[in-house]
Amino acid sequence: MVASVASSAFFPASSSSSVVSAKASLPVGDGPQSMGVRGIVAKPTLSSGAMRVKAQAPAKASLKSEAHTVEEDSPSSARTFYNQLPDWSFLFAAITTIFLAAEKQFTLIDWKPRRPDMLADAFGLGKIMQDGLVFRQNFSIRSYEIGVDRTASIETLMNHLQETALNHVRRVGLMGDGYGCTPEMSKRNLIWVVAKMQILVEKYPSWEDVVEIDTWVAASGKNGMRRDWHVRDYRTGQTVMQATSVWVMMNKHTRRLSKIPEEVRAEIGSYFMDRDPILDEDSRKFPKLEANTADHVQRGLTPRWNDLDVNQHVNNVKYIGWILESAPITILESHELATMTLEYKRECGWGSVLQSLTAISDDDDNAGDSAKPGIECQHLLCLESGTEIMRGRTEWRPKRAQGLQPKS
Repeated sequence: MVASVASSAFFPASSSSSVVSAKASLPVGDGPQSMGVRGIVAKPTLSSGAMRVKAQAPAKASLKSEAHTVEEDSPSSARTFYNQLPDWSFLFAAITTIFLAAEKQFTLIDWKPRRPDMLADAFGLGKIMQDGLVFRQNFSIRSYEIGVDRTASIETLMNHLQETALNHVRRVGLMGDGYGCTPEMSKRNLIWVVAKMQILVEKYPSWEDVVEIDTWVAASGKNGMRRDWHVRDYRTGQTVMQATSVWVMMNKHTRRLSKIPEEVRAEIGSYFMDRDPILDEDSRKFPKLEANTADHVQRGLTPRWNDLDVNQHVNNVKYIGWILESAPITILESHELATMTLEYKRECGWGSVLQSLTAISDDDDNAGDSAKPGIECQHLLCLESGTEIMRGRTEWRPKRAQGLQPKS
């Protein structure tokens, strides 16, 4: 009784009566044996090739409909209560797909404990901290940024410093149409140029290490700006590097130094921190250095097109690579750079030909001896005409056991 009621709920009684009436309306003539699968009258096979008989036109539509009803009611496709239910397979497939997609997204949610390096700023976007005065950005050391010592080169670290400085200006909304210039600086064709930089490297990171860099700015005299950096190992918090620098303004058309206009000072003044330099100033004067008094000279250095920045002069990081060109190989093999003090005298651009001079301190006659606790060198980068581009002083310490160790 229950089955019949359920069946009638899905398939009303009118459907059954229509089937019965359809059966009763079948023509008596040829019978079911003469009907094809689609309700077309079977064509008799006449061996004599007699004329074939066609069904009358008015009976075509009704014959096809009636035959279709007979086909549904035939024993070969007999329906029961179960196979007359709707086909739920497509619905089940859709639900399964939704659950699988949700499970995949759930596994990507950052709620599980992960490796510390994966929690670092993987995309290098950086963030503003300490009431908008400090900018922090993380960098992962890439395989192409390490050198023969299996650690990041000094140029790699310097590029990271420069990147954080530019991103700091951009994140606080002061990026004009120039290279780290504010809108008011862009109106007056002014750009920043580095005048002095001082660096202390405590430890060189290795491949896949993540470094965390904080940077901030402060006033330097009446017409300068100081920028400091503090670089730490992201996992341990250990200091990797500290650096401080002084920047001045220059007109990008006349290439002459300029005072800071009051409009520019109003833009950047609120971002200055009242803080001492992160490193004590190395106020020692640089000794005079010439080609005939230098211990090592590297000539014929020329800027490549890719060494120029958007201000059409050589990037200041490139100068560091040039002064190390004349450092003796005995020092490079046994020592690592610990401190560096640089004074930028003037810029150089495309077509310049330079020479790099290095002199080892007089109080260390055996400078190449790795047993010595430290080595100090004086550097000069100048044009072949003798015009000074940059002066520098470097201190070197014996290499430590760090970085990737070669496999036996």
